[in-house]
Amino acid sequence: MKAGPPDMLLEVHGLVTRYGRIEALKGVDLAVAEGELLALVGGNGAGKTTLLRTISGVQPAASGRIRFAGEDISRLPAARRVRLGIAQVPEGRQVFGPMSVADNLVLGGHTRTKAEIAEGIERAYTMFPILAERRLQAAGTLSGGQQQMLAIARALMARPRLLLLDEPSMGLAPLLVQEIFETVKRLKSQGVTIFLVEQNAAAALAIADRGYVIETGRITMQDSGPALLADERVKAAYLGI
Repeated sequence: MKAGPPDMLLEVHGLVTRYGRIEALKGVDLAVAEGELLALVGGNGAGKTTLLRTISGVQPAASGRIRFAGEDISRLPAARRVRLGIAQVPEGRQVFGPMSVADNLVLGGHTRTKAEIAEGIERAYTMFPILAERRLQAAGTLSGGQQQMLAIARALMARPRLLLLDEPSMGLAPLLVQEIFETVKRLKSQGVTIFLVEQNAAAALAIADRGYVIETGRITMQDSGPALLADERVKAAYLGI
């Protein structure tokens, strides 16, 4: 299969991922353009998190191909993918609870030079002033919203070309959800390419350039964010309308 246009930063072709005998992804095809905010929506167990984990290299692919910036990364270990420019904000935040906010950020920049780490921390504190206030506090004592900010800031320490965001609004109060989505929009405006996986389909599609719908391991729809938001099938299945 020939590669897509050069402005496609990420291309996924025929991706199959298994947990034992269970096929979680059944031949997924999708692409993310440089500078794009792409949303993937679907119900519980549809394969959203599995897809992100397979792209980041945490979960091995059974077959298919993943290309990043024109390079086949299908068999590369996760650490190499980080160095190439892929960073993931995992579902459930997964900050290092006993460690301070500052130390969490330093860990996120482990592939970077000391100068780059210092710059990254400065950027993180500018973007999320509350993290600067809490920089010596144990990450596990932060509120859920603050932990989500820290998880995003930690991923950005690697200076990614592609940011994989897994369910950033999960478990947050509505006001904090709004704040997190504002942050996502701000990152996009700064040129970060974002692949957003989100159960809050309405909020995700409202800010996405394009969206995909995944059902039981298969992509069933794709269109612009506004078009999917207006689609009657999407409304009925995911927006409760």
